[in-house]
Amino acid sequence: MSDDTGERDGERRERAREGGRAESEKERADRQWQELIQEIRVAQTGVQILFGFLLTVVFTPLFHELPRTDRTIYIVTIVLGALATGALIGPVAFHRVVSGRRIKPEAVAWASRLTFVGLVLLLATCTSALFLVLRVATHDAVVPWLVAGVMAWYLLCWFGLPLWARVRYTVEK
Repeated sequence: MSDDTGERDGERRERAREGGRAESEKERADRQWQELIQEIRVAQTGVQILFGFLLTVVFTPLFHELPRTDRTIYIVTIVLGALATGALIGPVAFHRVVSGRRIKPEAVAWASRLTFVGLVLLLATCTSALFLVLRVATHDAVVPWLVAGVMAWYLLCWFGLPLWARVRYTVEK
């Protein structure tokens, strides 16, 4: 009987690798956690580079010559960057705190939510930073339109296309 169970487990894992849904809740949680961590690594790198750059701006000599409006935009941008960093690093801390408690499916769900919030905050940070840089660099009235176009591109790439594919290619049971 144990050979039969081992064979079924092996078949189940093989089907899961081939795109089937025959995996246990624990196996699914493990797979989803690994996928999520890979996704977070990409987003974390971007937010950490952007946030690190933003932290240095205040120490440049020209920063104090910026008009109050631009300094306010900078403050909003740096706070958004800090919030995005927290949300995108949050899943790692969450996992560390709950590790060994046998609640991986719940940890995956919460980490996924934190990651989504982090992506939205990263979108806001990138948009705000771009707005500030273009505003300071050009003083042109077209800046809000350029930033809106870039934000629309982010929305399309990060959310629109994935949601379209989700609706288009999801097979109902």
